[in-house]
Amino acid sequence: MAAHRPGPLKQQNKAHKGGRHRGRGSAQRDGKGRLALKTLSKKVRKELSRVDQRHRASQLRKQKKEAVLAEKRQLGGKDGPPHQVLVVPLHSRICLPGAMQLLQDRDTGTVHLNELGNTQSFMLLCPRLKHRWFFTSARPGDLHTVLDMAKVADTILFLLDPLEGWDSTGDYCLSCLFAQGLPTYTLAVQGISGLPLKKQIDARKKLSKAVEKRFPHDKLLLLDTQQEAGMLLRQLANQKQQHLVFRDRRAYLFAHAVDFAPSEENNLVGTLKISGYVRGQTMNVNRLLHIVGHGDFQMKQIDAPGDPFPLNPRGIKPQKDPDMAMEICATDTVDDMEEGLKVLMRADPDRQESLQAEVIPDPMEGEQTWPTEEELSEAKDFLKESSKVVKKVPKGTSSYQAEWILDGGSQSGGEGDEYEYDDMEHEDFMEEESQDESGEEEEEECETMTVGESVHDDLYDEKVDEEAEAKMLEKYKQERLEEMFPDEVDTPRDVAARIRFQKYRGLKSFRTSPWDPKENLPQDYARIFQFQNFTNTRKSIFKEIEEKEVEGAEVGWYVTLHVSEVPVSVVECFRQGAPLIAFSLLPHEQKMSVLNMVVRRDPGNTEPVKAKEELIFHCGFRRFRASPLFSQHTAADKHKLQRFLTADMALVVTVYAPITFPPASVLLFKQKSNGMHSLIATGHLMSVDPDRMVIKRVVLSGHPFKIFTKMAVVRYMFFNREDVLWFKPVELRTKWGRRGHIKEPLGTHGHMKCSFDGKLKSQDTVLMNLYKRVFPKWTYDPYVPEPVPWVKSTTSASTKGTFSEKNINCK
Repeated sequence: MAAHRPGPLKQQNKAHKGGRHRGRGSAQRDGKGRLALKTLSKKVRKELSRVDQRHRASQLRKQKKEAVLAEKRQLGGKDGPPHQVLVVPLHSRICLPGAMQLLQDRDTGTVHLNELGNTQSFMLLCPRLKHRWFFTSARPGDLHTVLDMAKVADTILFLLDPLEGWDSTGDYCLSCLFAQGLPTYTLAVQGISGLPLKKQIDARKKLSKAVEKRFPHDKLLLLDTQQEAGMLLRQLANQKQQHLVFRDRRAYLFAHAVDFAPSEENNLVGTLKISGYVRGQTMNVNRLLHIVGHGDFQMKQIDAPGDPFPLNPRGIKPQKDPDMAMEICATDTVDDMEEGLKVLMRADPDRQESLQAEVIPDPMEGEQTWPTEEELSEAKDFLKESSKVVKKVPKGTSSYQAEWILDGGSQSGGEGDEYEYDDMEHEDFMEEESQDESGEEEEEECETMTVGESVHDDLYDEKVDEEAEAKMLEKYKQERLEEMFPDEVDTPRDVAARIRFQKYRGLKSFRTSPWDPKENLPQDYARIFQFQNFTNTRKSIFKEIEEKEVEGAEVGWYVTLHVSEVPVSVVECFRQGAPLIAFSLLPHEQKMSVLNMVVRRDPGNTEPVKAKEELIFHCGFRRFRASPLFSQHTAADKHKLQRFLTADMALVVTVYAPITFPPASVLLFKQKSNGMHSLIATGHLMSVDPDRMVIKRVVLSGHPFKIFTKMAVVRYMFFNREDVLWFKPVELRTKWGRRGHIKEPLGTHGHMKCSFDGKLKSQDTVLMNLYKRVFPKWTYDPYVPEPVPWVKSTTSASTKGTFSEKNINCK
């Protein structure tokens, strides 16, 4: 009997995989202590139970909450610096002295006015709330003061108008502050109680709706009575603080008192004593100090006088005799001054950082020595070998006979003679036609019209600067031509193209073709500093700030900085009312290098801005003037130059400036002829990299004169035969996507025969791309003149117009 054999459709069951269902214990026993490669390479994580995980999460939450509370208690407390509040009125109808008077509540605490007796800044000490405030103010028209004070303010108090919120000047100020970076802010409305009772609710609703565009989900507080001022102070004390990263990593100080001691040799330079509270980080005397708007300086020493505004002054029992009480108080203050004058640190010459900002170039560093005899002989042998040409000659021909035999490939056939012609008649015809057209234009321009005179027109014309109008019109024309024909230039007829474009080169591909970043560097590159690895240097400096303890004045101490070699103009600016702000520099931040910043055009500015124009930069805590380059923001190694600051995309601004470690905000201003500064672009600092290549492209255009299957005769790109031969290796392209190259020149007028990968259209244009690397101009200037205040009469924030220079009076 035959056995049954299964057919091809028999069901095949999967085998049991017993090894994959083992437990953890059996797997460890079978492994006998062996560990996987990932477990060995990575840190072994201890698996916690669910109860331990909950306990760990609660501990982390508790630590974060304690850190926030400690920061809140330190700011404005007895061990920390005073809570600095900047009051900014955003409308011309707001009465700033009235608001400051409401905040000076004698019942809430003790008020200390500044030394000059100006009510625009004062210290408020409130032992009941365990808090102390330092209130300062700035008008939105004074742009430098507002931006500088916002860099060091803990909170900005914006005062709004109950009807319009802010006017055009306030809107411009808000745009600048948002671009620079806002710290903690509070919105207060002044004057809403002066409206009729029925209109107050509608005014608050309309104002809340208008404010939502700039400040979404923010509550509006009132500031009309003493009770509302007290609620505002509690809000300021309990508000969560927002940090500005660029100032949290540096020590900075706002000057409460300034003294100047001129040097014996020169009265224009001396030692500046700046007194104030240390903020941000620990202040080290060996670091350099940057005074905003004036430059970098060295410190001699740091003193620690007594705190002039203690939150809890030493209590004195009340005396029956008031004269005796005055004597005791006076003697105590004298003792405090004598005890408090302590020298914290003196500068160590070996550890103090240098003020050297530029490298002193050695002119002999790049000098080459005369070659030796062996090198000369090797060069001769190489020339002999390279000069040998391989030719096809009959058998038995000697080397002397071979020299007289011409190479068949070098002979030019009669194909080129077929296209030789004389185009003088055509050029004469074009000239006559152009003369006729110009004559017709002159006749059309000579039309006469009778126009009535107006006194208002004459008055308007007196204010117009015709020269400035002509320059602006020329800029608009250039920007329009750049948009229509990007990078296209006309080949000059009086200068040979091979001389005019001798610094340019052709590239097979702009993206992939190699370009050495160290090639043909300018002389200014010998003066700058460059990091071997900027990212690693930045990380190591920031890590050292977080982990390493620095000797010096701690945060919250009232100190006096002795700054050496300071010009007397710094003190004069302070006495005129300008704030004095000092930042401690990180290592290398005084040295010059090439900074790259990513910016975007401000929508409120439409004037054309050309590359290498002088602009005003607000980069982090610095303020300077320079002439930048604009380039495309791409991820490639080469970046194309932009001749104008375009509005539709982000660009990279390249400029010579002192090193600043990002993150840092960037604001670009342009000074007008009337002295005002207009905001042009905003962005952030990207990197400090001199090797970032900005490539300028030049496009030469020609027109097809005779078109064949894949050949064409092109003219008007060059105007002599030598230029055609010089640029023969460069690839050609057309606006309709064809690619080709030059075959040979025709005649002596710059006509050339070209071959393409397809047939050309008669309306197509032949283009040749040439490239060269460009560098910014060294025009760095740390001095920026004060701008004319931006002020405008009562206008709503939505309207736009020109600003008028008027003084605002409190109504």
